[in-house]
Amino acid sequence: MLAVGPGITIEAMVLHIHSQPVRLIASGHVLPLPSAMPGAATTAAVDSRRCTQHAEGPATILAIGTANPANIYPQDEFADYYFGLTKSEHLTELKDKMKRICQKSGIEKRYIHLDEELIRAHPEIIDKTLPSLEARVDIASIEVPKLAESAARKAIAEWGRPATEITHLIFSTYSGCRAPSADLQLAMLLGLRPSVSRTILSLHGCSGGGRALQLAKEIAENNHGARVLVALSELTLVCFSTPDESKIVGHGLFGDGAGAIIVGAVPLVDGERPLFEMLAASQTMIPGTEHALGMQATNSGIDFHLSIQVPMVIKDNIHQCLLDAFQLVGSMDPNWNDLFWVVHPGGRAILDNIEDKLQLQPGKLAASRYVLSEYGNMSGATIAFVLDELRRRREKDEGGLQQPKWGVMLAFGPGITIEAMVLRNPFLAGIN
Repeated sequence: MLAVGPGITIEAMVLHIHSQPVRLIASGHVLPLPSAMPGAATTAAVDSRRCTQHAEGPATILAIGTANPANIYPQDEFADYYFGLTKSEHLTELKDKMKRICQKSGIEKRYIHLDEELIRAHPEIIDKTLPSLEARVDIASIEVPKLAESAARKAIAEWGRPATEITHLIFSTYSGCRAPSADLQLAMLLGLRPSVSRTILSLHGCSGGGRALQLAKEIAENNHGARVLVALSELTLVCFSTPDESKIVGHGLFGDGAGAIIVGAVPLVDGERPLFEMLAASQTMIPGTEHALGMQATNSGIDFHLSIQVPMVIKDNIHQCLLDAFQLVGSMDPNWNDLFWVVHPGGRAILDNIEDKLQLQPGKLAASRYVLSEYGNMSGATIAFVLDELRRRREKDEGGLQQPKWGVMLAFGPGITIEAMVLRNPFLAGIN
């Protein structure tokens, strides 16, 4: 089967007709076929591959890299900067409200690509009467892959293997709407081989990192020897707008960043070192909440909607989502304080509500709170920063032997969707 798409990309799949047609192979790898086709030799080769295509153990995170734009904005100065940049100083009540939001956000600083120079070059970005989507897309189509490249090169360097050994690429972003898309751009920037199997995830928002990692887990465990590069890159440029009552919270929380994570499964090759085992994953959509969190492309960029009910909705549903995830590994009633926690810091209220609902001990969400403080909410890329921070804390703590054996990763996005993954400390699982 053949299909052709932007790039130009050619998708190929080998099929075999039985009494009932079944799919045999779908990957970015070339299957060597005997010269005689069809025939017994071909069937034997296919059957042999099917018996050995699965990994020998669970997927693991092998390397992590992160990156941010150069522009740093202190949170206590952001309201003045934002209202000055958008020529909205006359909106004094709204500005005072944003200052209060910033003061209570738990954020110290954020990294943002957008600056005064860019606004001077594209004044339509702050003029609601002018279309600006095209200008935003033009900028994002270049800057989003570049930021991802910076994070990916760090991850590949830590991994210690050539970039050409990457077999799959998953790219998640809400910041692009053009084809060829950011996955192809990144593959070319990194010099990945032309046969790398690419997947683009669009508009998953803050849950994009969790969704991408679950897909990477499934690919690594079902394709022997696969090494998956997960790239997460976000720019608030596509959502930036002049002050508005309905968007003021988002402008006080979000920042720009990129994360890259390399995933592979046992057997590990020379130089590979597992950081986290990925044991089970679940995705839950909370019924009736599809209007609480979402994004919509308009002439003036991506219109972002964030309801004040989101933290409470997550609080009301998080316990059951966690139970469902841990049942996949045979744990019916886990002690939440016996775990390490990798939680997307969507905002201070979300972290506070999770901590309260699960009665977590102080410090259990310390990695998430630190990332929120230092970077703000970078949407789907943020989970990579939390994983990286938790890894750093573990390395300072007697090589990870003091960290709990089991852990959980959580991310939240439009839907409202909750992504959950059960993790394990490889230092205590005996595979390091």
